[in-house]
Amino acid sequence: MNSVQIRSAERALSVGTWLIVAGAMLYSILTVTPLAAAHTPDEWDWTAPILPLVVDAAVVIVVRLDAVLARLGGNGGRWPVVLRWMTGCMTLALNVADSALRKDLVGVAVHAVAPLLLIVTAETGLAYRRAITAAQDAHEARRKAEQSEREQAAEARRLAAEKRAREEREHAATLAREQREHEARLAREQTEREEVARRAERAEREERERAEREAGERREREREQQQREREQLERQAAQRRQEEQRQHEEAARRERAALLAGGPVNEKLPEDRARAIVHAAFAEGLPVRAAAELCGWSIGWVSTRYQEHRDTVAGRTLEGATS
Repeated sequence: MNSVQIRSAERALSVGTWLIVAGAMLYSILTVTPLAAAHTPDEWDWTAPILPLVVDAAVVIVVRLDAVLARLGGNGGRWPVVLRWMTGCMTLALNVADSALRKDLVGVAVHAVAPLLLIVTAETGLAYRRAITAAQDAHEARRKAEQSEREQAAEARRLAAEKRAREEREHAATLAREQREHEARLAREQTEREEVARRAERAEREERERAEREAGERREREREQQQREREQLERQAAQRRQEEQRQHEEAARRERAALLAGGPVNEKLPEDRARAIVHAAFAEGLPVRAAAELCGWSIGWVSTRYQEHRDTVAGRTLEGATS
């Protein structure tokens, strides 16, 4: 995934989490406020919404800070976990308390949905964010490693090019120096050096020609050897394929013979075995009636299976011709 897709997934996770938190908070306030008002002196009824607001505010703090820490790859320790589960359990207890006191099990189940969804969403969102952060870190590390490898390869190529250029310059200088020395020696000892040079040149040419001839003969022998080895390998592979094909056909023939050896039956065989017998009969070229007698099924059913096999064979033939 690229960075745009990762940000889109994070936005979807964040929006979904906050929608669930907002819905759970609203539902919790509407559910817990009457319970708190019923257990509060009449003159303090106006304070009833404070309790669900305080608990839900703690939920918002936990969800928000967990998202930030997960994005940064940090870990807040055990206290955030304690606060997260404490607020979740408090929200669950406050939401189901009224129904539990009235022993309304259906009410308990209904009012437990939002708190439980909030608790699981908080834990799941935290796990998702940590996983996304870990995946992004790993992706960034791979990208940096690949960039470093590319830079090292470019540097190695540059150094190799500089080394080749330096070697070429040194070689050219060496050749020029040797040429000058050679010309100086020829000037001093022209008469003697001409004959020596001719003999040396002739010997060098003969040696070079001999070496080139031997190298050509050696390459030719190697090519012939490789050609013989390739032909031998191809023959062996063809023999193995023929042997495997023969064994496969022999096994299929034995299997068909075993299926057809049972003879006619007076009752319908199980469909799987009947299909196998029909397939074997089709492969052996038996008529439809003979196949129906061997499996106990109707001629119409066997004819349908025969037509399916014909269609399959025709499709394979067409596919082989197309490929």
